[in-house]
Amino acid sequence: MEELIPLVNQLQDAFSSIGQNASLDLPQIAVVGGQSAGKSSVLENFVGKDFLPRGSGIVTRRPLVLQLINCPTEYAEFLHCKGKKFTDFDEVRLEIEAETDRVTGHNKGISPVPINLRVYSPNVLNLTLVDLPGMTKVPVGDQPADIEHQIREMLMQFVTKENCLLLAVSPANSDLANSDALKIAKEVDPQGLRTIGVITKLDLMDEGTDARDILENKLLPLRRGYIGVVNRSQKDIDGKKDITAALQAERKFFLSHPAYRHLADRMGTAYLQKVLNQQLTNHIRDTLPGLRSKLQSQLLSIEKEVEEYKNFRPDDPSRKTKALLQMVQQFAVDFEKRIEGSGDQVDTYELSGGAKINRIFHERFPFELVKLESDEKTLRKEISYAIKNIHGVRTGLFTPDMAFETIVKRQIAQIKEPCQKCVDMVIGELVNTVRQCTQKVLLVLLLILLLYQRGGRRGMVISPHSCISLLLSLSLHPPFCLCCRGN
Repeated sequence: MEELIPLVNQLQDAFSSIGQNASLDLPQIAVVGGQSAGKSSVLENFVGKDFLPRGSGIVTRRPLVLQLINCPTEYAEFLHCKGKKFTDFDEVRLEIEAETDRVTGHNKGISPVPINLRVYSPNVLNLTLVDLPGMTKVPVGDQPADIEHQIREMLMQFVTKENCLLLAVSPANSDLANSDALKIAKEVDPQGLRTIGVITKLDLMDEGTDARDILENKLLPLRRGYIGVVNRSQKDIDGKKDITAALQAERKFFLSHPAYRHLADRMGTAYLQKVLNQQLTNHIRDTLPGLRSKLQSQLLSIEKEVEEYKNFRPDDPSRKTKALLQMVQQFAVDFEKRIEGSGDQVDTYELSGGAKINRIFHERFPFELVKLESDEKTLRKEISYAIKNIHGVRTGLFTPDMAFETIVKRQIAQIKEPCQKCVDMVIGELVNTVRQCTQKVLLVLLLILLLYQRGGRRGMVISPHSCISLLLSLSLHPPFCLCCRGN
């Protein structure tokens, strides 16, 4: 049973390395909560070290997969820094900040790409937690206006999975009914089967109030219950108060408080860590058969796909035709997505594709029309002269159609130049969209050249025709990268 959590850790690292971590439903515990709910303090208390970034606003801007491993020595390792051991946990904090900025930039943007951190220590139990960004409602600095929606979408990638347990962290000094963590937990786990409640800041409640009903699971009950903890205050953190002393103060608080004295043995950071270790171990044991079946199914599918290439014939016309048609179809799909605005990647820096064309028609074109000068007095005079000239010596009762057509044609001629300018701008954007959609084709051509050159260096006789056939076939199963595979 003790080997279950390390086994899942190995799977987690393996799938993170190939970018498939978010798509696999591994048993894990996701830590959710609002900003300043105390998530970071809870995790630091588990380790007994200050190692997480702190500050105002959104500090956790990428998911942090924290793997705690019981070990006689104390150090930390990052998956992206293989072989480097961090013994100074201040350096761990700086590395988390640097790796976050590398992907999200120096602004307050977020990214769903996780950071994998392993902490080896004799003070921890085997445990794996995913620390997610705190939920926010108001963008700060140069954050996008939809930052709340972005964070929610990221959280949903983790918490909607059936194999994910939720560690819902809520502060006791605010109304539990307004808890962001419990709100999202109730949405994805209405029966409360996967949610473990954590109540922080019990020492900051107003005098004469307590959270006894919550901790006794009478108010908003959860199947796995609630556990109360007392973290260090901001003053303690700024004063570098030792976490060991803080844990002793936490134990003393529960033993001396009249409302929590009878619950003292089931409260505190040490008890929470023990419970999470047991809950995750049992959860992995229960989900392991299904996970194994799913992995075996994926393995068989991949082996079947590999088997197709054993009898690969580069000069097979049907394969080349199929691959080429599929590439053309993919190009058409990419082009349509960019025009309709339903692409997988949304540009947050400038307008492009259909959005830019829409702006040309609804903003730029009307602006050009407004700039046209039209003198109503002159127009009335032209209309009068046109009617009289068409009537000639006669005195007409009705306005002739020819006069109307003559005036309208002259007016339409004036908007010819703005229309041509609008068409030119739309064509320019369409050309730019086509250029972006053809990047995949250019990548194939580049890999053809690379494969041809590598084959020449190794003394292999590979014709450009064979290279094209092979790459067209491989392009049927994206993503591919011959450089990484060493072929």
